[in-house]
Amino acid sequence: MSVAIVDYGMGNLRSVSKACERLGAATNIVETPDAVEGAERLIVPGVGAFGDAMQELDRRGLVDAIRRYARSGRPVLGICLGLQIFFDTSEEAPGVAGLSLLPGTVRRFRSDSLKIPHMGWNRLDVRRSSRLLGSLDAEPFVYFVHSYYVIPQDDAVIAATAEYGIPFVAAVERDALFGVQFHPEKSQQTGLEILRRFLSI
Repeated sequence: MSVAIVDYGMGNLRSVSKACERLGAATNIVETPDAVEGAERLIVPGVGAFGDAMQELDRRGLVDAIRRYARSGRPVLGICLGLQIFFDTSEEAPGVAGLSLLPGTVRRFRSDSLKIPHMGWNRLDVRRSSRLLGSLDAEPFVYFVHSYYVIPQDDAVIAATAEYGIPFVAAVERDALFGVQFHPEKSQQTGLEILRRFLSI
C-alpha cells in the first residue's frame, strides 16, 4: 500500500510519514498538482492557520488538485488543520474560502475557564457506523492540539465527537473522504490503528 502526503509548508510531514511507514506503507511527499492527481490515497496534514494554509495551497496550485482528487472517490484523510480546510469558511480567516469539500464552517472555542488551545488526550465518542473509527476500543483516547473545531452543515458526516467544555466534532466521514481533528500520528496504538484502517481502504 502507498500514500501521498501533501506538503504545503504547514504539515507535520515527518511524524505522519513515519507513522505510515511503521504500518508498512510506502510514503511519498507531494507538492505539485500532478503528484496529487497520481496518488492512490492522500493525506492532507496541517499545523497552523486556516488563511495561511489556503493561501499556500493556492500558490502551489493545489486547491483544485485536492478538490478533484477528493471528488474522484479515492481515499483522502485530513488531519487537524487539514480537516478544517475541507469546509467552506473559518472564523480564523473571515472572507477566506476553504476547499468546500463539505458544507460547514470552523469556529473557535470560547471559554473563560478552559485553556485555549485545547491540548491533550480526550476520549472519542464514536458513531459505530464509521469505517475509520468504528469498533475501536470501548473508550478510545486520542491526542488533540487545536483552538478551532468544525461545524458541519450535515450532521450525517459526523463520525465522532469529543468534549472540551462543550461537545465538538472530532472526526467526519463521507464516502472515501475522512477528516480527524486529533493527531493520529501522536495518538499511540489507537492512532496507528486509525491510520492502518485508512491505508487499507
